[in-house]
Amino acid sequence: MLFPTVEYALFFLAVLSIAWSVYQLPRVHKGFLLLASYAFYGFWNWTFLPLLIGISVFSGIVAKFIQRSSSPWARKTWLVVGVTVCLGVLGYFKYTGFLLTNWFAFWGWLAPPPRIPITSPLLPLGISFFVFHAISLLADCYRGKVTEPVQLGDALLYVAFFPQLIAGPILRASRFLPQLAVRRNPDAIRVNRAFLLILSGLFKKVVISNMLATRLVEPVFSVPRSFGAADTLLAIYGYAAQIYCDFSGYTDIAIGCALLLGFRLPRNFNAPYKATNPQEFWRRWHISLSRWMRDYLYFPLGGSRKGPLRTAFNLMLTMLLGGLWHGAAWTFVAWGGLHGLILVAYRLWSRSSWHELIAIHHWTAGLWIARILLFHAVCAGWVLFRAPSFAIAFEVFGRLAVPGAATLATTPICIALLLGLAGQYMPSRWGNALEVELGRWPALARGAALAVVIALIEVLGPTGVAPFIYFQF
Repeated sequence: MLFPTVEYALFFLAVLSIAWSVYQLPRVHKGFLLLASYAFYGFWNWTFLPLLIGISVFSGIVAKFIQRSSSPWARKTWLVVGVTVCLGVLGYFKYTGFLLTNWFAFWGWLAPPPRIPITSPLLPLGISFFVFHAISLLADCYRGKVTEPVQLGDALLYVAFFPQLIAGPILRASRFLPQLAVRRNPDAIRVNRAFLLILSGLFKKVVISNMLATRLVEPVFSVPRSFGAADTLLAIYGYAAQIYCDFSGYTDIAIGCALLLGFRLPRNFNAPYKATNPQEFWRRWHISLSRWMRDYLYFPLGGSRKGPLRTAFNLMLTMLLGGLWHGAAWTFVAWGGLHGLILVAYRLWSRSSWHELIAIHHWTAGLWIARILLFHAVCAGWVLFRAPSFAIAFEVFGRLAVPGAATLATTPICIALLLGLAGQYMPSRWGNALEVELGRWPALARGAALAVVIALIEVLGPTGVAPFIYFQF
């Protein structure tokens, strides 16, 4: 069930109406949201619903054992068991085909590989996200960040809460579970804020992302040899805008829907292409994943506490695993490795004692040069991220040296590209001012404006709804 569809709109309106009609009965309210979340997931494929429920129940039970254990050894044992099982499930579904393919390829260098009738399992939708939620529950209980005893029903809803179930943002158990313990308050809902988030998310996804995908990015990355340097460069910029608008648009809708239900989800994007260094980029891009990798992977590895060489190793390993999390292909590993190298290089640069380099850090023009260089480095990584193989990626890079006019640079494409990239420089106070202004309008006027904007999005967007990019992860 995709967000920008009539099916989801009807589903959400029904859930919203029923949820608020029973909000004064906390157990009934939470039970209904849990059933709605399972219905939302089952709409895609009911056969994988037991997997979602099983992971949720397992993590909830292990979390209770962690909390009840007084021995540090027992707590750590339960944590290791829980995380191992969760990662084992993720590895089986997501990486079986990848591992078998590479094993047989390696075997083929030594001798003819055997013919074994093994097929890769179908990848369950959103498995990376709900497995990470389960691990967060275990880790937060182990670290004592979840202070109240875990209730199994709350753990199930935390893992399966439908606005963020398919593609995030990744929630922390220590921040979401306390919200379940508080009775919903309809007077505290920022309705105008929620609608602005949903409308902006729909516009970014349905209009900007879909237009760039269908009319620019897909044609070039499907047949790179048919295009010259201008179209290829435009498509690379186009994918940078497409993936940002696609994913941030999804999370805007998710945050807006959760807000209407009375829950606060964390911000997941903060104008990432405004970043002037790679550390800042990862504080702005997919913020919930960046913090998850930092807190549950980079810091446990030692972070930056064990010297420069160990810090570089920790950064590289974290980013390589982050790349592999995004997809079971070597192109994703290379994408993560590229970002790891950029982070290591920046760390050396920022700790340099050269006075000339220190001066550049405080030079306005130098910041803009750094911003532009970083953006192009990120775009180079997006080529690896988007290309289905290294051959296609290298062909895309190679076409940048082939002269050719920009045949795909139509007016709608240029406007969409400008909005997707330059739109990140819009001051955040504009959104806050618009929210306040809407609060002064009569309810009828706000409803009419909402209907007009949705109609414009429908008219401006290309025919059909492309799947969200991060659904595959």
